[in-house]
Amino acid sequence: MSLSIDMITFDTGDARKLAEFWSAALNTTIQNDWGEFIVLAPNSEGGPAVAFQQVPDATPGKNRVHFDTHVPDRKAEVARLTELGATEVAVHSIPGLVWSVLADPDGNQFCIGQAGETL
Repeated sequence: MSLSIDMITFDTGDARKLAEFWSAALNTTIQNDWGEFIVLAPNSEGGPAVAFQQVPDATPGKNRVHFDTHVPDRKAEVARLTELGATEVAVHSIPGLVWSVLADPDGNQFCIGQAGETL
């Protein structure tokens, strides 16, 4: 028997606000909405489901798990996501890869990478 990741769940003070941001960011829709627990429909790229669970207290400090995504045009994607409400935190590079660290409206950080790009 093997273990598989079926869903990634974010704790948040406002499940609706975060679900709306991520549904637009991931180009998908809300599949199930139970008020304080919202699940997004899988997008065309597949992967695990993403959910948002309303909790009374924010988690202090930087999140320890984050999304790493890759796109053909990092700058255009960063511009699109900042228009949706994300904040650009930093830009990093290693040979053959540049990535931007962004924060969603709740401050959860995630990365947008582009292979082959140089700074």
